[in-house]
Amino acid sequence: MARLNLRPHNHFFSSPIHAHKQPFLSVCLFPHHHYHNHLKSRVKCSASGTERVRETKKLPKNPIEDPPQLPNPDSDSEVLSTETDIEHNWPPWKNIPERYKLIGATSLAFVICNMDKVNLSIAIIPMSHQFGWSSSVAGLVQSSFFWGYALSQLPGGWLSKIFGGRKVLEIGVFTWSFATALVPVLAGFMPGLIFSRILVGIGEGVSPSAATDLIARTIPVKERSRAVGFVFGGLSLGSVLGLLLAPPIIQSFNWESVFYMFGLLGVAWFVGFQFLSEEEISYRGDGTTTSDKPEKASREDLGNSLKEIPWKSFFQSSAVWAMIYTHFCGSWGHYTCLSWLPTYFSEALDLNLREAAWVSILPPLASILVTSLASQFADYLITNGVETTTVRKICQTIAFLAPAICMTLSSVDIGLPPWEIVGILTAGLALSSFALSGLYCTHQDISPEYASILLGITNTVGAVPGIVGVALTGFLLDSTHSWTMSLFVPSIFFYLTGTVVWLAFASSEPQKFTKEDS
Repeated sequence: MARLNLRPHNHFFSSPIHAHKQPFLSVCLFPHHHYHNHLKSRVKCSASGTERVRETKKLPKNPIEDPPQLPNPDSDSEVLSTETDIEHNWPPWKNIPERYKLIGATSLAFVICNMDKVNLSIAIIPMSHQFGWSSSVAGLVQSSFFWGYALSQLPGGWLSKIFGGRKVLEIGVFTWSFATALVPVLAGFMPGLIFSRILVGIGEGVSPSAATDLIARTIPVKERSRAVGFVFGGLSLGSVLGLLLAPPIIQSFNWESVFYMFGLLGVAWFVGFQFLSEEEISYRGDGTTTSDKPEKASREDLGNSLKEIPWKSFFQSSAVWAMIYTHFCGSWGHYTCLSWLPTYFSEALDLNLREAAWVSILPPLASILVTSLASQFADYLITNGVETTTVRKICQTIAFLAPAICMTLSSVDIGLPPWEIVGILTAGLALSSFALSGLYCTHQDISPEYASILLGITNTVGAVPGIVGVALTGFLLDSTHSWTMSLFVPSIFFYLTGTVVWLAFASSEPQKFTKEDS
């Protein structure tokens, strides 16, 4: 038992040398400011004096007499605490805000979306050889995707409004992934094959509206450009990955394996998405928030909700008409180039098939970088007080004038070598990704409540060039034998007229669409 000594040893106080060398006194007076790692004794301080107690295996039982315990990095408890902290912070994304997890998962879904969209453009070559398809039959199979894509835009927007974009997105991903895996099974039966491709189009068609609704519910205005750019930028990455992975997979295995692998990837995404939180916060146009988690609706509720949508009020807005026409113009240039540029590179620029395939990857690859820069540029301007409408107009103007100028330079015979033309077209098409910080943000800007339905309206019209524009380009090419007249002139026309309409009528001011106004 330690004995209490009421008289302090004088030599500790009288000798400055000893006072300097002995740590226990300073610990007593300033317990939080001094600590000696090799201290072999614990010190108790009281009003009556100090006591030096030799350290034993057992701690004193009286908590009042105990000094504040100082951390010992060598103790087992500290190691256990560190291990517990690591467990609490694992996996690394555990503490990431839930809205960022949702945006990341949605972007990954869009990567898979375009992988499943472009895989057929590669696999159609061995499929045509195996089944003896003509070019017209192969074109029919490829265009059937856009039938489902166009038909599902408005239903996707309406369902996202009722059930929430999250639920519609996950069903859409599962639908197109399952339909993708069905392609090898149904390839020998033409009606079944076309139906499977229509089903892929339906699944992918509801996804833009679902993503728009999800962003409107979870992302504030000052982060929205980056969110839209990150999500829809997944399409460009998906095109790159699809074009890179499909050829070696087909060469190593067979064309069927592409559809099985890509389809399985979407199913895996669907399973993983179930583990994300379902909490949703809706951001109104005025910047305030509200809990807006969709509830289950009966069949009668669905019918009433469809009637309550202010359709007439939408079409009375000049801003909505500007979005519709602008979406059509942008899609014309995008879909026609996506379908015909590989052929243009091969025939007009005399590139071999391998070179044409690699060159076709350059525009979507460059778009990934441009999308990141454009979204940060837009959010920076908004954060620093520039009006949202002004920012959207600047970005969309860049998205249209850049490809128009580059197509004009490519179509004029000024003696440019092939690789310079490739570089010019790549730059123009990459800069068109500024639209993700222009047009594609405006739906959420003017009405977070009806953002998914508005995108459904504009995207329905925007899908028409995928059906009409691609076929018309081929018809004009057969008639004129001119790439300038068939591919570039129509796209330049729509880019320029779209710019004029956008600058004149576009607006990102929040609008009230009500049934009373209809």
